[in-house]
Amino acid sequence: MNHLLSRRSLLVASSATALTAGLATATGATAVAPDRSPGAPLRTNPFTLGIASGDPEPDGMVLWTRLALDPLAEDGLGGMPRRTVPVQWQVATDPLMRRVVARGTELARPESAHSVHVETHGLQPGREYFYRFKAGRHLSEVGRTRTTPAPWEMPAALAMAFASCSQFEHGYFTAYRRLAEDQPDVVLHLGDYIYEYTADTYVIDGGNPRDHRGPETETLANYRQRHAQYKADPDLQAAHAVAPWLVVWDDHEIDNNWADEVYEKPHIPQPNFLQRRAAAMQAYYENMPLRRRSMPQGIDTLLHRRTQWGQLANLHMMDTRQYRDDQACGDGWKTNCTDRLDPARTLTGDAQEQWLLENFQRSTQRWDLLGQQVFFAERDGKVEPELEHHSMDGWDGYTGSRDRITQGWVQAGVRNPVVLTGDVHRHWASDVLADFEGTGPEAEQVVGAELVCSSITSTGDGDAAEVNETMAWNEHIQYYKNQRGYVRTTITPEAMTADFRVLDHVTTPGAAARTDATFRIEDGQRGLQEIAPRA
Repeated sequence: MNHLLSRRSLLVASSATALTAGLATATGATAVAPDRSPGAPLRTNPFTLGIASGDPEPDGMVLWTRLALDPLAEDGLGGMPRRTVPVQWQVATDPLMRRVVARGTELARPESAHSVHVETHGLQPGREYFYRFKAGRHLSEVGRTRTTPAPWEMPAALAMAFASCSQFEHGYFTAYRRLAEDQPDVVLHLGDYIYEYTADTYVIDGGNPRDHRGPETETLANYRQRHAQYKADPDLQAAHAVAPWLVVWDDHEIDNNWADEVYEKPHIPQPNFLQRRAAAMQAYYENMPLRRRSMPQGIDTLLHRRTQWGQLANLHMMDTRQYRDDQACGDGWKTNCTDRLDPARTLTGDAQEQWLLENFQRSTQRWDLLGQQVFFAERDGKVEPELEHHSMDGWDGYTGSRDRITQGWVQAGVRNPVVLTGDVHRHWASDVLADFEGTGPEAEQVVGAELVCSSITSTGDGDAAEVNETMAWNEHIQYYKNQRGYVRTTITPEAMTADFRVLDHVTTPGAAARTDATFRIEDGQRGLQEIAPRA
């Protein structure tokens, strides 16, 4: 199960066209025969799901939208007529769209849920741009985006924010709004963009303030509807419209704690899991600003990729779900699980691991940032000295994988490696050690840092005063906070500064964001320095 492209699949398609048609039948959605006749004009605004940009390069980026007249329609097609709709797009150098520098027309097709992915080219490197779409007489809002610097340039700074885990039922997406107000250059979303549960399956204390529409997502129609419910949120739309995004999934975009071709355990058996996986991947692609290289092929999607920000930074976006071995010892938190120490176990799969190690060898950038999903540093939750208690879903369950990655960046001489993580619904900050399982001064050597963002909403308001006892057993962990929020960073040639942003409540809308703690990583000096007092 460690190879990049399909090991076995009941749904392998010979082309993208065959894929989408086959998925519609295999996953329970109604197959759509596209009608390319002009048809009646769209009577109401079809841009109810907003606009987005992503995967920037020096000469362009992906521009995205998806047309929907009724976003929550049960068939997942957004109440759109079952015909192809021409969509015009423009890119300008000003927010009033007076100086247009690129334009064109794309077709929003019913077989792809009327989504549009425009791959722009010919733009200038390191520039801010603005864009919009038009369908019939309807105009979208104007979005802000940018190209990456030329490969040889050293930009003065990069403003990057990262976020994860937005369970719609658990609260309001105010943190996305606050992130947008910071106006970053680029946003990394590290997974759990949607959640798969039916309403009131995953309930927080005091009850969920919002409800999911539809059943647990299993079919293509289900996933399309769920993505539309999230995308219709105005706070999320604001975050998408402010900057290009780099996105990767975690587990809830498909099924909790899935591992390659294995569904969640313990769980009701899922004989249709491969079909479910294919449907989820198709809907994910349709609803994200991804390039054609990430279009699903059966049950496989090539999602890991690198974005170079001139000579300042490499952003390595990783996929820690699609190629991993099944979780050790039955998953969950386990005490003294020796299977997790098997060096042959992999979280990334062999090909992705090799890709990342080769990226390290080729890197000339000042900073190498790993955008990935699950806790990287050791997090031993033991309650007695002789007991070890670890999460089998994170890198603690795949110690051989972690060792190969950390040794790889050390051997390659990576100047400043920093791991960026989501998943755990809490803010954390820690040093990364050379060998968490070893003993002696060499094992205790600090070789990098990990910054973990809290959730946008998942698990509700949190507890600002909570103290996590795990920190007493893990001296390399320097910070913990149980509140919702995101991480805002400024990256320069001299240092990377990370502000841990928190909101006091998300179960009601409108909370302000504040910085609870700030950490700094100096160029060439491994490890974290706290530079601001905690609130």
